[in-house]
Amino acid sequence: MSDSLVGLFPDLLPVGGVQAAGRHTATVLSRIALELGWEAQFLSLNDPVGHHKAATDNREFEFKGFDRSKSRFTLEALKIAHKGTRLVVAAHPNLAVPASAMRARSRGFQLIVMSHGVEVWHPLGKLRRGALLRADCVLAPSRYTAQKLHEIQDLPIERIRVLHWGLDPAFFEMVGVADTLPLPDSIPRARYVLAVGRWSSAERYKGFDTLIQALPKLQRIAPDLHLVFAGEGDDRPALERLAESVGVRERTHFVSGLTRAQLVATYRHADVFALPSSGEGFGMVFLEAMALGIPVVGGNHGGVPDIIEDSISGFLVQHGDVPKLAERVALFLTNSALAGDIARRARERVLQHFRFENFEARLRDVLAQVCPGTRTP
Repeated sequence: MSDSLVGLFPDLLPVGGVQAAGRHTATVLSRIALELGWEAQFLSLNDPVGHHKAATDNREFEFKGFDRSKSRFTLEALKIAHKGTRLVVAAHPNLAVPASAMRARSRGFQLIVMSHGVEVWHPLGKLRRGALLRADCVLAPSRYTAQKLHEIQDLPIERIRVLHWGLDPAFFEMVGVADTLPLPDSIPRARYVLAVGRWSSAERYKGFDTLIQALPKLQRIAPDLHLVFAGEGDDRPALERLAESVGVRERTHFVSGLTRAQLVATYRHADVFALPSSGEGFGMVFLEAMALGIPVVGGNHGGVPDIIEDSISGFLVQHGDVPKLAERVALFLTNSALAGDIARRARERVLQHFRFENFEARLRDVLAQVCPGTRTP
């Protein structure tokens, strides 16, 4: 029976930062397995039933979906665990539970669990926390989440590694042609501040409401300014009512269903990207805006300070501080030299630290430390 590695993922097909990090992880694992002559098997809990393919950086991998069936997913995980299993990567803390159960069949493997942010910022239930504590290593996308794993989940510091996510190579390809991409008809032909993310009543920490409240202040210095919110979610009616109440409903645009090319064009034409969130485990949308040379304003919380260096590669503000948010956005709108300098430094920061290549190198290093058998020549 050949050596193998197993990856357990929440989902891999949808668009999103967690899903992109999962695809990047599966790509690196599949490369390592190929280099070592190991078998690689990937299971996805929430993707449609059946076998699927995905790719990153021209490397294709296969995985099996279970359409949210936890029982069938767990049974399959137990089935593929055997004496030759050397490494299991659970790409979400919830998946540490079936990964731990796999050890009843194959006790010799090393277990790495990936965390993403808010799901570990509060105490986990007994079962999930116990499974997390049995991991040989837990990955965090930011220093803040690493701190919470230690303080809230009682994980020993020596078993925590910070692994920043990286931008997808395909996104960089579109960055190269961004100026040629047409702006969607739904985007105003005027100056606008852009925010990208889910408008969910369960995720009001994103700060869309504070952007709406800041718009009247910003219109005093930029009368033609609009807000563009790209995403989807059930909180749109509440946000529309708020925009109506402060007199900016006609200047607030909710845009859904954009293709990746349309989203890149929307980023490219924005004057400022702002998402004053208090709950980002990392913040892939900031990397996207920064890669396109758009000045950014983010919340001084969670994983965002790992991306944005305040007043160097962007601005950070406290969640809910409407006057400070308006002040920082206004600086970018009124001082083109400052906006250009900070945007240039932000783009350089992404290119130096947050590419897929950086992610792959860091992940390979962690894997080699935790499971020396995965070290390749």
